[in-house]
Amino acid sequence: MTFDYSAYIPPAHVGPGPRRDFVGYGRKGLKITWPDGKKVALALVVNFETGAESSWANGDRRNDRIFEFPYDLEPQHRDLATEAVSEYGGRAGVWRIQRMLDALGVKCTFSSCALALYRNPEVGAYIREAGHEGASHGFRWEEVWKMSRPEEMARIRAAVEIIRETCGERPIGWQTRHSGSVNTRELLVEEGGFLYDCDSTADDLPFYVDVNGTDHLVLPYSSTYNDHRFIIGQGYSKPQDFFDYCREGIDYLRMEGATRPKMMTIGIHAHWMGQAARTAALHRFLEYCLDCGDVWIARRRDIAEWFDANHASFVAATRDEHAA
Repeated sequence: MTFDYSAYIPPAHVGPGPRRDFVGYGRKGLKITWPDGKKVALALVVNFETGAESSWANGDRRNDRIFEFPYDLEPQHRDLATEAVSEYGGRAGVWRIQRMLDALGVKCTFSSCALALYRNPEVGAYIREAGHEGASHGFRWEEVWKMSRPEEMARIRAAVEIIRETCGERPIGWQTRHSGSVNTRELLVEEGGFLYDCDSTADDLPFYVDVNGTDHLVLPYSSTYNDHRFIIGQGYSKPQDFFDYCREGIDYLRMEGATRPKMMTIGIHAHWMGQAARTAALHRFLEYCLDCGDVWIARRRDIAEWFDANHASFVAATRDEHAA
């Protein structure tokens, strides 16, 4: 006699927010193609947050954690050292990254907090002039899960307008700090101008989610190939670690890409990767990818638009292959 365990299975979904998907594309995956037969689509994302974090200088009466220093100042005191780490991103780091991108001829996505661009509009001007994508990293680098639904929507709309003004066009991509709130994705669809968001790390390929009857595209982000690992524990202790780790990742994805092309995201921050030694490691990695010949280095919007335009053919090809 078998044991009836059904009473111990929790509901598939309780409460508001996105439904969890434990299956995705499944064992055989989705049979996609990238432009020119590339094996991997590589999205380089520059997070620009300088001046958008919580600080006493911003009137928040507390300090955010931008790391780099092991000392954690008591929250009732203004943390000038942490503020300086953030300021480095706008004063020096972003321009070192700019010179590297220009030298390599690489286009990327600047995922920017709107307040950071408002306070340093020259960065927005560069994004526009160089042909990079100006995507939104929120109005500020803030904890939206603590906001009411109307307040979060107001912040989304403010971010859209500031990025439109500084970068020359409205953002079509969105990335919230951490994971967003249970309302964020619904609000993005309600706003109506976003093609995709990046508030998930759940896959190696873009995927659609149902948001109140609308198919909404998600481009997965990465906390793995990310320069914050220079800062957090069990991370990169030297620039070569970053290069080796990312190279191993891209090479394995290229191998898989012979039959099942994939996507890889490199997430960097102007205030961290903008330090010279770290930029050097990223520079070498991008040169490596350019030399491979089978890696498509693209803006997030290019990947999203390609996937959205060709998704039906990907599904059909997958179905036909499985039926054969």
